[in-house]
Amino acid sequence: MILGAGLAALCLGTPVVSPTDLPGLLTGGGDDPRVAVVVGQLRLPRVVLALLAGACLGAAGLVLQEALRNPLAVPEMLGVSAGAALGVAVPLVLSLSLPALLVPSLALVGAALGGALTLAAAGFGRSPSAVLLTGAAVTAALQAALLVVMVMADQLSLQIIYRYLLGSLSARTWEHVGGVWPWLVLAVPALVLCAPVLSVLRLGDDDASALGVRVRRARLMALGVVVVLIAPVVAVCGPVAWVGFLAPQIARRLDPTGHAVRWLPWSIAWGAAIVLVADLPARLALAPVETPVGAWTALVGVPVGLLLLRSGRGSERRRTGPVSRKDGPPGTVPLPRVPVEAVRDTSREEAR
Repeated sequence: MILGAGLAALCLGTPVVSPTDLPGLLTGGGDDPRVAVVVGQLRLPRVVLALLAGACLGAAGLVLQEALRNPLAVPEMLGVSAGAALGVAVPLVLSLSLPALLVPSLALVGAALGGALTLAAAGFGRSPSAVLLTGAAVTAALQAALLVVMVMADQLSLQIIYRYLLGSLSARTWEHVGGVWPWLVLAVPALVLCAPVLSVLRLGDDDASALGVRVRRARLMALGVVVVLIAPVVAVCGPVAWVGFLAPQIARRLDPTGHAVRWLPWSIAWGAAIVLVADLPARLALAPVETPVGAWTALVGVPVGLLLLRSGRGSERRRTGPVSRKDGPPGTVPLPRVPVEAVRDTSREEAR
């Protein structure tokens, strides 16, 4: 899927390029140098950025859901996306003359501050429910601040902010790719170390502590990895929604009996594929007008995610079978029934 979508992204558009001409165009050759510039300097970095952004979002979604033991947790709930949007909107509204390369840095700072505020307010990973609730509250507060800033913006700034809020890969070059990949140098080793711990955290805080895992520190490190993965993507591309939710769901669906170590590569691959495939209609559906890629990921991700959750619940019921009220909730093992006479005989012997 990734190979086919990448080939289509490089060939389709204006101008249309034959797949047989791609090797020469990517090396700077070809009959028309303008076509080589379009393919090598516009389409290729956009494909690479889509793959990197999707991989980061897919990995961040899996780490967040496993660390909080909640399949409905999404990276947008940590306040990172809202903080990055606020970092982009403030200089636009205040008409600050900043270099173009400095704008992603401001978004990165806003994203990091939003995530740090969530972690600090949640007691640095004290409990999964505290992180989710605090993240939702911090996101709502940052979005409210963003609305106040947008009220003071002019029409042009509003258009830029709206496009950024939906997530877009339009007009991205190799400079934007350079704003994402250095963070992977830090994130990849952290992911390799974090994945086995996530498998232990699925057992619960008490069982994980009994196995020697410092639960609070492990959860805090996992959430820090999520912030490192999300912040550069949101700074460069904007908040591309639903990728961090959908990719882990597909990974679990393909391997229901697996664990975080086995799901992580699949989640990375599916995240990259989702963003790359969604960028095709974003660029070509209403050409020459481009639509935000985040709108397409949300448009497709919402129904697909609901179907995956519903089918997952149905398969779980089929595995556990029908359970009566006396047997307890699904998935529990009913306790053996002890005859009343045995209890009476035991109580008489203890009384003697």
